[in-house]
Amino acid sequence: MPHDDFTVEPIEGLPETPPAGELILWQGKPNALALARDALNLYWVAGYFALLAFWRVGVSSADMPFAQALPLGLPFIVLGVLACAVLYGIAYVLARTTMYTVTTARVAMRVGAALTVTLNLPFPKIGAAHLTTRKDGTGSIVFETMGETRLSYLVLWPHVRPWRIKKTQPALRSIPDAAKVAQIVAEAAETRVSQPEISRELPDGAVVAAE
Repeated sequence: MPHDDFTVEPIEGLPETPPAGELILWQGKPNALALARDALNLYWVAGYFALLAFWRVGVSSADMPFAQALPLGLPFIVLGVLACAVLYGIAYVLARTTMYTVTTARVAMRVGAALTVTLNLPFPKIGAAHLTTRKDGTGSIVFETMGETRLSYLVLWPHVRPWRIKKTQPALRSIPDAAKVAQIVAEAAETRVSQPEISRELPDGAVVAAE
């Protein structure tokens, strides 16, 4: 299912033109701020440096006037802003180089800033999908794959369910209107899986799938 992208994409996010009859239902990218929050713990980092600044001012104010102790917390605030800027920059690059695609036959994920790969998940290979949402409407759709296909957690990160390393679960991370996209995925998967597989027998006895 993974595919290395060393050629120009005929359609952004897909390594090749979809077969006849396969339609693109949705394409999108992660929200950079939401990705920094969900995958890179942006808010936790900001809170950590804010706590350090509060602690430094509090300890120092025991030995000097509060007005003199207050500037001592400034270095922690500056470091916190720089750290958060770096995290957001990483998330921005990851979001810009990602393209998620839902078609009538599969979910495709073109991911990777340095090493770009495309993961194709045909609907019959998806055992289950799980949706998590935030108050702002962003959210993630996690897929449980069937069969013995092994996926690399490190190659796909952060487009995976966190800490599921042994059995990597790919995910559409931090996408806008996640509930709407999940509905599109559910309807497309139900339609695809419910379609009977039709084959025809050739005169020599070989069996091929019908067009």
